[in-house]
Amino acid sequence: MLTAFKEKIIRVFKNHSLPRWLVFIIDSAVVFFSFLVAYMLRYNFEVSALNISTVFRQSYLVLFVYVIFILVFKSYSGMIRHTTIRDTYKIILTNFSALAVLSLVTFLSRKNEWSFLFNIPFSILLIHFGAVTILLFLFRVFVKLFFEFASSSSHDGKNVLIYGSGEMGILVKRLIEGDPKNLYRLKGFIDDDKKIQGKNLDGYPVYSRQVLTKDFIYDEDIKVFIIAINNIAPTKKKEVIESMIQFGCDILDTPSFDTWMNGHLEVKSLKKVKFEDLLGRDPITLDLEKIQKGLIGKTILVTGGAGSIGSEIARQLTRFNTKQLIIVDQAETPSFYLGEELKSRLPDCNFRIVIGDVTREEYMEKIFRKYKPDIVFHAAAYKHVPMMELHPHEAFRVNVGGTKIISDLAIKYNAEKFVMISSDKAVNPTNVMGATKKICELLVHSQSKRKGIKTEFITTRFGNVLGSNGSVIPLFNKQIADGGPVTITHPDITRFFMTVPEACQLVLEAGFMGNGGEIYVFDMGEPVKVLDVAINLIRLSGLEPYKDIKIKVVGLRPGEKLYEELFSMDEPMIHTHHPKISIAQVASYDFETLISKIDMILGSLNKMSETKVIEEMLEIVPGYTTNKAFTL
Repeated sequence: MLTAFKEKIIRVFKNHSLPRWLVFIIDSAVVFFSFLVAYMLRYNFEVSALNISTVFRQSYLVLFVYVIFILVFKSYSGMIRHTTIRDTYKIILTNFSALAVLSLVTFLSRKNEWSFLFNIPFSILLIHFGAVTILLFLFRVFVKLFFEFASSSSHDGKNVLIYGSGEMGILVKRLIEGDPKNLYRLKGFIDDDKKIQGKNLDGYPVYSRQVLTKDFIYDEDIKVFIIAINNIAPTKKKEVIESMIQFGCDILDTPSFDTWMNGHLEVKSLKKVKFEDLLGRDPITLDLEKIQKGLIGKTILVTGGAGSIGSEIARQLTRFNTKQLIIVDQAETPSFYLGEELKSRLPDCNFRIVIGDVTREEYMEKIFRKYKPDIVFHAAAYKHVPMMELHPHEAFRVNVGGTKIISDLAIKYNAEKFVMISSDKAVNPTNVMGATKKICELLVHSQSKRKGIKTEFITTRFGNVLGSNGSVIPLFNKQIADGGPVTITHPDITRFFMTVPEACQLVLEAGFMGNGGEIYVFDMGEPVKVLDVAINLIRLSGLEPYKDIKIKVVGLRPGEKLYEELFSMDEPMIHTHHPKISIAQVASYDFETLISKIDMILGSLNKMSETKVIEEMLEIVPGYTTNKAFTL
């Protein structure tokens, strides 16, 4: 029964903190009664020597003065269980200020022969100052120690290491200690600063990263590793995550300050690190002035605007002072959710959601006629390689046909710029999707060479975008959530990766570089093995590859490469002023010949066999190879 009562007391104490009004009352009571004790001490507890009436009247005066400074310096407002040096400083400042005022009152009283009420012996004031300071301090220490005892009495929380012992690390430490659910239990800090390694911080040891071995993690039963450093460099973050990912711990990240709820960090705000953090890519520096100058007061049209890339381009565009944003997509549901998001986040944003298919020429022209866009970002396309291998007709109709319609309308309605989103699969294509994208590149490049047109045509080329619809990361995460297996097509297959915001920021930057006709290629960093991606995602989920989650090799899909390329052999690379953007120098293609060929295919598309469609694309696209089972 005693144990149950003790556990109930501890549970109540952990789940509730002392309200400020109660702390204020307790502090005031300490001030009042310690003054009475100070008088007793001064007169050796000889009550007969005291004028009780005067003592009580003076105690009220002392309480009044102390209360004023308690309210001024708010020494009662700190969370007692997390008392710090700053809180102690407030108590000392409050008490010293009150002592100074009361001493001055006593001095003036004696000099001017005021009432005995104001003539308090200096010795009593000093005794009272010492007593009240010690008692207030001990009260806070007692509460803090009792809370730590209550926290340490529970063994339900997961053992935690915090990487970073600076301000953010201390903040996370307090967050853990103050969590009523007691999800975590701190075991120590990890810090790279040799000056504090081996020391204790707020009662917890500070280790170097060299202690992070399998034996240490096992012996200390570490389940969670929290990164708590402000503005940690991406390369450093990658290094830290890689040093921990092998141990099967949950690796959590502390969000940036601007994402905190009402400026306060909460335990639920600590999120698992993402695969993107393992890329270690530095933030992109944009020429915001140039982009703003190109967008201010303009009407912008984004096709495929509800897709992964199109929707992010739309979000990025809302940062700039545009006149109107027109978002076109045939997908109803994603368009609805994007519209709701923009209305919620940016109620003043002037945007329109238009449901429509870019291959419906008359309807697209109606949109151009109505809104007269100044700048067009063309992101509408089919992009799934295996699906397009099975549907070459649709791939050509939508990717090539849609690009032709939108680019022609951009010229007809005098759009200033036309920016097309291409793919690294357009380089030496081995699949239908890549071949259609290469034809789109040739088409857009040829459009830019036509005489007498005012529209600047820009092509942007990049690789896989993390988290985009149908990309490998969401697929792997779903397979892991389902218990596996995680399927990869080949153990040696590699891919380039970048994040959606990163890709779209570079699209905006490239859109306002050069004079038109360029194919801008983005720096994707080093190619990453897809097998390593699978292994890291499993470990980031706190599971063991091959043990908890199987990895299954299913063989290359039709048209799939072992590795992707960003430049072909006949495309010399030209550097630009932006370190992450280069230009692929491509040979000109006769526009009339290309358009004639495209029109012929589009006009006869429904009459052609799959073999015939691919044969026609092989004639247009240099470097296109296919493993389709037919002979030309």
